[in-house]
Amino acid sequence: MAIRCFFSVRKNLNCVGRLQLLLSNDCSAVIGLYSTAAKQWGTGDDCHGDDTTDDSSHAGTNVRLLEMRASKLEEQERYKRVMADSDNVRRRTQKFVQDAKLFGIQSFCRDLVEVADLLKQTTGNVQGEEDQRLAQIKDRLQGVFTKHGLMKMSPVGAKYDPYQHEIVCHTPAEGWEPGTVAVVKHDGYKLHGRTIRHAQVGIAVMTQEQD
Repeated sequence: MAIRCFFSVRKNLNCVGRLQLLLSNDCSAVIGLYSTAAKQWGTGDDCHGDDTTDDSSHAGTNVRLLEMRASKLEEQERYKRVMADSDNVRRRTQKFVQDAKLFGIQSFCRDLVEVADLLKQTTGNVQGEEDQRLAQIKDRLQGVFTKHGLMKMSPVGAKYDPYQHEIVCHTPAEGWEPGTVAVVKHDGYKLHGRTIRHAQVGIAVMTQEQD
């Protein structure tokens, strides 16, 4: 009986020893597994999660940079348009002021050319000192016209221009090319190149006899 109990206890001790050995081996394996994972984490082998986060952050930064660049370009274009509009307004204002200075006396000049017409009609109808005095006044008036940019047209022999001439009659083209001004009935005037009174003219035309 004592011998049987001894063998039974020994058998149980062997089982306990094997169980301890198995547990010891498994713990080593588990510890080894965790050690390997820790090494991989430390060396960066397992970094897929960080890559995704870094890529998203980098993409967001690029988007913000592009938005800032687009906003800056838009501001520059808007500034250029504002400056161009301002420059156009400035040029138009300068042109308006310049035209006002040049042509502000336009109505006055129209009245003066009527005075010149009267002097032209009167000159030659008086004799002696009166005629000389009128001639001097006429010359003086023409000098004032020239000083202020008012010029009398000389259209005889020139092609008819509706912006400068008003046809009041037709005349046979004897020595004149058809369609040209052959005679001036009433003088025309320009102020700084702008017609303020059309010249009344007669245009040369071909007649049946000339054909």
